[in-house]
Amino acid sequence: MFKALKSRNFKLFFYGQSVSVIGTWMQKTAVSWMVYSITGSVFLLGLATFLSMIPSLFLAPLAGSIIGRYDRHKTMILLQSMAMVQAGTLALLIYFKVYNITFILALTLIQGIINAFDMTCRQTMMIDIVDNKEDLPNAVALNSTLNNFARIAGPALAGIILHEYGEDVCFMGNFVSYIPVLISLLMMKITPHIKAENKLKMLDDLIEGLDYVKKETEMSKMLLMLTCSSLFVISFNTLMPVFAKDIFSGNAETFSWFESAAGIGSVLSAIYLANLKSAENMNKLVIGASLLLGFSVIILAVSSSMTIALICMTLSGIGMMGQTSSINIYIQTHSSVNMRSRSISYYMMAYQGMIPVGSLIIGYVSHFLGVRTTVAIQGVICILSVIVYVYYKKHKSLYRLENFYALLRFLHVKS
Repeated sequence: MFKALKSRNFKLFFYGQSVSVIGTWMQKTAVSWMVYSITGSVFLLGLATFLSMIPSLFLAPLAGSIIGRYDRHKTMILLQSMAMVQAGTLALLIYFKVYNITFILALTLIQGIINAFDMTCRQTMMIDIVDNKEDLPNAVALNSTLNNFARIAGPALAGIILHEYGEDVCFMGNFVSYIPVLISLLMMKITPHIKAENKLKMLDDLIEGLDYVKKETEMSKMLLMLTCSSLFVISFNTLMPVFAKDIFSGNAETFSWFESAAGIGSVLSAIYLANLKSAENMNKLVIGASLLLGFSVIILAVSSSMTIALICMTLSGIGMMGQTSSINIYIQTHSSVNMRSRSISYYMMAYQGMIPVGSLIIGYVSHFLGVRTTVAIQGVICILSVIVYVYYKKHKSLYRLENFYALLRFLHVKS
């Protein structure tokens, strides 16, 4: 399971990140709690989450173009330093009792912008820090395991700190957590990246990247399925507070059970992927994980038993992590060297960028159809996306977004 840790650079990266990602989740939890405590507004609470994720939708292609042209190691150090400054600024703001919601939301947006570049750079850098390329899938899976463990440990630790000390200590903890990351990055020995000679041309890069993904039909189909899942399925998590409080007559502790169950499922799925001996048959794993996600969400929607609901949340965590990580591993291992950063940026756009949009859509639809009906429809959409994926895979064809490509080429000619 830990064979990728034989690589010195990846080991440094893994140990440094193990502290930082817990700090990041602490800050996310503290920001949500603080925004709701200050304003009492569910809208502003949702807006804070939206601002932290939406930059990935618009900036991921730009991030892929830039990161592919410059030294990823140095870029990572710069991005982590910027994230550290953002955390420190937020800590100072709250320490001096400046509870200005506009400043807090602005800093949240800045964090989202940094993350749009950071996550693309982090994924792209995997190929540079793993000595044996056969260990790359294991490295991706270990990184997913780490992130999902932090998803459980970070909020739990934040809950204790918030109760005992306050939000500023959570933010200061996140600020300090960047120190091990920067130390580990500075200790790495990576062959310097050859800087691209041609200037950055965003539209040219976008067209070239889209053409590449278009030719890689298996990758295209996976990205389309991921886009559908992020937009219409994964956002079911947004409605879990309603399940906990209204449907199962629970409280904040009940909600934490739902979150923990999904987190445990994600960790189990990531551990399974980390133990795979090769990156073959990722498409079969994507199909199996997607079906598991769809059926577990449907059963969750109609369940009247808390036990069954929590089991479904665990299974949905397994399916969701299995789907997203399998697609990530496929892209990491099948992209050409000069296109890897752009391929990964499209992955981040399809995954992280679509989730906040999906959350807004699902929140709006559930207001009219009801929570249970909405979640059931999400599960059905997930299964239908698998059927479409399998159908096009059998027929060796893929729907082309010709109008979209024509528009891009028209803009290219005009420029």
